[in-house]
Amino acid sequence: MAGNNGGPWGGSGNNSGNGGGDDNRGNNDPGRRPGQNDPQIPDVDELVKKGQEQLRVLLGGGGGKSGRPNGTGGGEGPKLTRGTIGLIAVAALGLWGYASFYTVPAQSKSVELFLGKYSATGEPGLNFAPWPLVSAEVIPVSVEQTEEIGAGSRGADSGLMLTGDENIVDIDFQVVWNINDPAKYLFNLRDPQQTIQAVSESAMREIIAQSELAPILNRDRGIIADNLKQLTQSTLDSYDSGVNIIRVNFDGADPPEPVKDAFRDVQSAGQERDRLEKQADAYANRVVAGARGEAAQVLEEAEGYRARVVNEAEGEASRFTAVLTEYAKAPEVTRKRLYLETMEEVLGRVDKVILDDNGEGGSGVVPYLPLNELRRSTDGGSN
Repeated sequence: MAGNNGGPWGGSGNNSGNGGGDDNRGNNDPGRRPGQNDPQIPDVDELVKKGQEQLRVLLGGGGGKSGRPNGTGGGEGPKLTRGTIGLIAVAALGLWGYASFYTVPAQSKSVELFLGKYSATGEPGLNFAPWPLVSAEVIPVSVEQTEEIGAGSRGADSGLMLTGDENIVDIDFQVVWNINDPAKYLFNLRDPQQTIQAVSESAMREIIAQSELAPILNRDRGIIADNLKQLTQSTLDSYDSGVNIIRVNFDGADPPEPVKDAFRDVQSAGQERDRLEKQADAYANRVVAGARGEAAQVLEEAEGYRARVVNEAEGEASRFTAVLTEYAKAPEVTRKRLYLETMEEVLGRVDKVILDDNGEGGSGVVPYLPLNELRRSTDGGSN
C-alpha cells in the first residue's frame, strides 16, 4: 500500500515533511520555527504542568510520566509523614503565637478589639491577643502632648478675643494633656487634637468675654489659667473623651499689633494718673491727720481750761462759804483778818516804803535801809 510506505505508524522516520505521528506534531510546535532543526523551547503551559507535577511529588502524590525527566514511567514520590505534619503544625503554631503575643511599652496601654469591638485594655508588658480574632492597638497614655492656641498656631488673628469691656486682646496659651482612658480616646474622638484645640479656644473666649482688659493684662492670668483648665476638662469629660488636661500655660496677653503703641501710651498715662492720685491721697491724708491732731489738741486744752476754771470757782466758793461761816461766828475778827490779808496781798505787789509818824513832831525816820533791794533779794532767793 502506497499510503503505508512509512511502516506501521503511517510514515517513515526520515520523512519529516509528509510523515505523521510525533514528528508531525513537532513540526507544528509553536516553540520551533518551521524548517529549523534546533532544540524545542518549552511553552508556558508546559512549565505550569511541570510545576504542578513537582508540587504533587512534594505533597506525596505520584509523579507519573511527567515526574521523570523524559517521561519514562516513574514510581511514587515522597509521602506526607507524621513527622512532616508535626513540623508543619509546630511552624504554624509558632507563627500564630508570634502574631498573637505583643509587647506594650512602659508609658503606653493597648486596646484589644474582638472582631472590631472593644474587648479589654492591655497593661504595659507582654500581652496576649489571639490572632486573627483579636487585634490590639498600642496608645501612649503617659506622654504629655501640647496644643498651642494663639498667634503661633493657625495665624496672626487666631488669638484675638473680645473682652467684657469691649476691648480686643491677643491671647497666646498652651494646653498640655495626656490620655487617661485609651478606649474612650480611641472610639469617642475622631480627631482628638482638633477637638482639644476647639474646646480650649471656646472656653478661653468664654472666660475672656466675662473679664475686663486691665485685669487680663496685669494680675488675673493665673486665675484665668485655672478657670480654663477646669472648663476645658469638664467639657471633654462630657464628651467621654478619655483626655486629661494636665496644665494650661498662659504665655501672653497683649493688645493687637496695630494698636500696641497707642495702647502703651494709654497704659503709661493711666499709670501716671494713678501715681498723681496716690500722691494727692497721701497729701490729703497728711493734712487731714494734722488738722485732726490740732483739733484734738484744742479740744484737750479747752477741756483742761474748763476743768481748771471750774475747780478754781468751786475752790473760791468753798473758801467764801468757810469765811462766811467764820464771819457769822466772829464778825469783827473776821473783818480785821480779811482786811489784813487783803492789804498784804495788795501791798505785797507794790514797791513802797511806809513811814509811821511817832506823834511827837518827829519824822521818825530811821537810817536809810535799802528795803526794796532787800525784798527783791529775798524774793529772788526764794525763787
